[in-house]
Amino acid sequence: MDLCEGRVAVVTGAARGLGRAHALALAAEGAAVVVNDFGVSLDGTDAQAGPAQQVVDEIVGAGGRAVANTDDVADWAGAKRLVDTAIEEFGRLDVLVNNAGFLRDRMLANLDEEQWDAVIRVHLKGHFAPLRHAAAYWRAEAKAGRQPDARVINTSSGAGLLGSIGQGNYSAAKAGIAGLTIVAAAEMGRYGITVNAIAPAARTRMTEATFAETMAAPDDDSFDAMAPENVSPLVVWLGSSESAHVTGRVFEVEAGKITVAEGWRRGPTVDKGARWEPVELGSVVDDLLAQATPPEPVYGA
Repeated sequence: MDLCEGRVAVVTGAARGLGRAHALALAAEGAAVVVNDFGVSLDGTDAQAGPAQQVVDEIVGAGGRAVANTDDVADWAGAKRLVDTAIEEFGRLDVLVNNAGFLRDRMLANLDEEQWDAVIRVHLKGHFAPLRHAAAYWRAEAKAGRQPDARVINTSSGAGLLGSIGQGNYSAAKAGIAGLTIVAAAEMGRYGITVNAIAPAARTRMTEATFAETMAAPDDDSFDAMAPENVSPLVVWLGSSESAHVTGRVFEVEAGKITVAEGWRRGPTVDKGARWEPVELGSVVDDLLAQATPPEPVYGA
């Protein structure tokens, strides 16, 4: 198994759940992995270095190459140190998997400023900051005549694509990540960088409270549909050289199912050729909506 042989990957939030599964899967396919995790609890507190090192030990014990990094990915200097860790330890960077995040769930009427800011910071800035520093490195490589074969895999969510009751902050951040992915793909292609995103459904610390019954692991040897490991094969493939023709896409991944998400696109249109009067628009909007595809329901609605 050598789909990523010789490649160097950074995986954020890689101590547990999806990030851990991605790091182990990339290492199993030959990649050297920087295992990044701030080591915080589900609500973003109580940072510890141990969890990242445990994943490193697991990779090294299986014959792979890995190093731990405990920087805060939403800290500008920390994100730079993370990218530098890959270059200093393994001589290059080829793959960035942005996965780190946590929850502060509240209904909007109860959501306070700190809960909003914290989730937007960790998810959205925590994707942008490592992406920005990795992109600067790859652009410099391209300008020096060393054309990158680089990959970014971001982590959006069904909450970001469709919305989720009680998760206005999380949904907004994940929608922002989907938008960031599309822009980054358009801007970075000239430097040999592809940028895609996944919207996974799996049993993790962030989902276990919400889906405790439906996401329980089976007691027998049957297929565990909600195992985080089901998501990682697509991450590995997107991180490989084989995926060079795929960029600017968002994939929903659940169990054995992979779906290409199709985002905002123009639907029914009417053009008067002049400015509308407000009184005219009731019937106009109603007609447009009658022609439009009904939206998918918001999670929890």
